Amino acid sequence: MSAYRKILYHIVFRTKSSEKTICPKHSTDLYKYIWGIIHKKKCVLYRINSMEEHIHILSDLHPSIALADYIREIKVSSSRWMKGSGLFPYFRGWGIKYCAITYSYKEKDIIVNYIKNQQEHHKKESFRDEIRRLFKENGIDMDEKWFWIDS
Repeated sequence: MSAYRKILYHIVFRTKSSEKTICPKHSTDLYKYIWGIIHKKKCVLYRINSMEEHIHILSDLHPSIALADYIREIKVSSSRWMKGSGLFPYFRGWGIKYCAITYSYKEKDIIVNYIKNQQEHHKKESFRDEIRRLFKENGIDMDEKWFWIDS
């Protein structure tokens, strides 16, 4: 069965307890590792970037993969790798929840640039405010507790 589709997901998830444990010096290594996971799943990575406490991924999801399974694989595999690599000595894991927002292909360049400019963007807006804004802009009801508390 063939499927003709293009579904872009802007995925955001944070470190456990929003701790600043993604070392910028080694973030490129993390991005390459995550790209490998995405590639093995037959998905397309358009952009990845992070701050010390969260990561953004813009990806096309292959139709044979469930979103929750895809994100779980990225989080579990990258967590193991980060803990074992020695490059992220304070990393304790990813937070439990994630945010996944769909966009049309014609919006791709806008989202790519948004993710690309995270370091500049976060000089003006905190991660907490960014997530609140993204949820509000996309009509997502947010329970503040689930995004900030790991239980």
